[in-house]
Amino acid sequence: MRLASEWKEYELLDATDGNRLERWGNTILVRPDPQVVWHFPQKTPMWSKADAVYHRSAAGGGQWEKKRRMADEWQLHYGDLTLKVSPTGFKHTGIFPEQAVNWDLYRSLIQKAGRPIKVLNLFGYTGGASLACAAAGASVCHVDASKGMVAWARENAALSGLADHPIRWIVDDCGKFVAREARRGNTYDAIIMDPPSYGRGPSGEIWKLEDSIYELMNACCGILSETPLFVAVNSYTTGLSPAVMEYMLKTELCGRYGGTTCSDEIGLPVTATGGAVPAGATSLWIENA
Repeated sequence: MRLASEWKEYELLDATDGNRLERWGNTILVRPDPQVVWHFPQKTPMWSKADAVYHRSAAGGGQWEKKRRMADEWQLHYGDLTLKVSPTGFKHTGIFPEQAVNWDLYRSLIQKAGRPIKVLNLFGYTGGASLACAAAGASVCHVDASKGMVAWARENAALSGLADHPIRWIVDDCGKFVAREARRGNTYDAIIMDPPSYGRGPSGEIWKLEDSIYELMNACCGILSETPLFVAVNSYTTGLSPAVMEYMLKTELCGRYGGTTCSDEIGLPVTATGGAVPAGATSLWIENA
């Protein structure tokens, strides 16, 4: 498992009884996590100091119970990136901290490439991966079906001093956008896919990972440049092995471009126990160095 262990302002303090205890800067939050199936005793008194606790609803969704006065939004820093944090009604905060380990990887690959790199980031959310790639010198196309998330990502770009970097901000259904890019003859040297397990497009289109990922991956392979650098696919679906994603990448790309593939879990270290909580998986195709 690759761990996102370089955060200074985020910390997974403890995890038990289906919940994470997390420090986001100076704010302590308790959020549910279906991977935390164990019932060990709480290892830190910080549980009682939480500023807010998220409670799931049996009808779906949930709400925050604020224990103390706290800001509606604040900022977190990761290296030279500045990101806005704001707890939402769906338990998320605007940052998936485990993805920082991938941001570092994308940045390293782009910097080592020694050539201009054009990146397509699908399901780009609030822009962490897009900003990491832009900061490394790549031109980026950031696509998400949510107008609000794209606006948030643009705000993060401004906070990070990247507003004038070559980033295209697109509000669109990712599959339809890729199909249009193919018709236009546009290509990319690197593609990042961070699809949800389930979601809806801007016109109500239903996305279900297991049913849609192969068609999307196949379409994305059709808009790669002649000398691609990498393709990355993230998955949060526990029923879909990362090896499945790797198999598709290997079959689609290695015969055409060579290169290598790998897949592994990503996660977060737990301060109180020294263990780690898994937080999804990433499958990668990378060009031969």
